[in-house]
Amino acid sequence: MADARAGPLIVVAAALTRGDGAVLVQRRPPGKAMAGLWEFPGGKLEPGETPVAALVRELAEELGIAVAPAACLPLTFASGQAGAGDVLLLLYRVTTWTGEPVALAATALRWATPAALARLPMPPADRPLVAALAAAAG
Repeated sequence: MADARAGPLIVVAAALTRGDGAVLVQRRPPGKAMAGLWEFPGGKLEPGETPVAALVRELAEELGIAVAPAACLPLTFASGQAGAGDVLLLLYRVTTWTGEPVALAATALRWATPAALARLPMPPADRPLVAALAAAAG
């Protein structure tokens, strides 16, 4: 079956970063593709939605936190394959939010340094994002 999308699937993700430099990742739940792998929180854009609006919505749905659009700072992107089509993954750094992140759509949350992220099992599309985070951390 051919992919009906006109272009790549656009996915947004957040590098929620604490003052100590640790970044939040979540573990994909059973029953989803790549279950058990660690990923940055985020998700797909809905029709007519901007990337930042999607990220704000996804962080509320997945983590129960409120993020101001102005707090979503573009960091890097990666592209790759997702099933039968292409995916474009946009990573934003978020350093301020309201509320305490809770795993509402994942089996676990973990704070990790960029160096520690490189040792976690993650989806292939997330790997270049980890390298960009490590470079940005200095």
